[in-house]
Amino acid sequence: MRVWIKTTMFALFVAVAGSAYLPAQSSQTGGYHQIHEYKLPGDTGWDYLTMDPASRRLYISRGTHVQILNIDSGKLEGDIADLKGVHGIALDKAGNKGYISDGRDNSVVVFDLGSLKSTGKVQAGTNPDAILFDPATKRVFAFNGRSGNATVIETKDNSVAGTIDLGGKPEFAVSDGKGKVFVNLEDKSETAEIDAKDLKVLNHWSLKPCESPSGLAIDADHALLFAACDNETMAVLDGNSGKIVKTLPIGKGTDAAAFDKGVKQAYSSNGQSGNITVVKENSASAFDVAATVPTKARARTMTIDEKTHNLITVTADFEKAPEPTAEQPRPRPKMVPDSFVVLVYGK
Repeated sequence: MRVWIKTTMFALFVAVAGSAYLPAQSSQTGGYHQIHEYKLPGDTGWDYLTMDPASRRLYISRGTHVQILNIDSGKLEGDIADLKGVHGIALDKAGNKGYISDGRDNSVVVFDLGSLKSTGKVQAGTNPDAILFDPATKRVFAFNGRSGNATVIETKDNSVAGTIDLGGKPEFAVSDGKGKVFVNLEDKSETAEIDAKDLKVLNHWSLKPCESPSGLAIDADHALLFAACDNETMAVLDGNSGKIVKTLPIGKGTDAAAFDKGVKQAYSSNGQSGNITVVKENSASAFDVAATVPTKARARTMTIDEKTHNLITVTADFEKAPEPTAEQPRPRPKMVPDSFVVLVYGK
């Protein structure tokens, strides 16, 4: 009888303690939890992710190819191959075209959104990295990491409209859809404001104390920029004046940022910490870290699904890194084949 009472009381204690713990845990994570894990074949790396919420397609850069995944079913709908070093993918939905920055080929590859087949190539600068479509000018901006400039492409005929000297090494870039494009300059700890029509840099805005920025997101409705930096800091900038409105703590190893206007939240994916920082925009001048969503190690890039408000990131398993040598002082570990996964987090 006493054994039963003790056992029952212990079970009750565990149940009560567990129920007390779960809301606190849920509060810390903002209620986010993993809802999908899709395994994809291959042993090549990754960079930017581009989500098209209307078609339900996720475009994934995979080094020498681009995989196109249906985010609801996990089915691969296409694979654009024969590339050399993919960084990012931009979509011109009205023109039914996609654009891939092929860094190692110093080019931008054009593809058809219907057939998912490449249709042409445009010469860019050295190592095109970030890439975006600007709806105001109907131009594609490819940001060349090693030549410190941007190649601008007219989508009507895929001709080069011009080249913009940026004065630094570009990383993430965003468009406000109203004629302005913004890009982080990693080596300067700045964000550059660009006139998308006249193809010129209007301003260089300091991000300090935010250092070595990578991810950049935008709330175009309120002209706010969210820059994620290597020193575990996110800077919120006024997109009209360049003034820093707020700085917030984020995780280690960030490489991407996103903004979901539907829920007024900004995000930073942090590969070294293995989490996503959720920043709530309470007003145009008030922000706070609302949650930290556990992901997995090396999940450093991300995107959002604006239809479902889910968070999407990717990662893979790696072998132990080789011992350093004089020729390879920082050897990179090899990816475990077929360990690449797409991770989806929702509420």
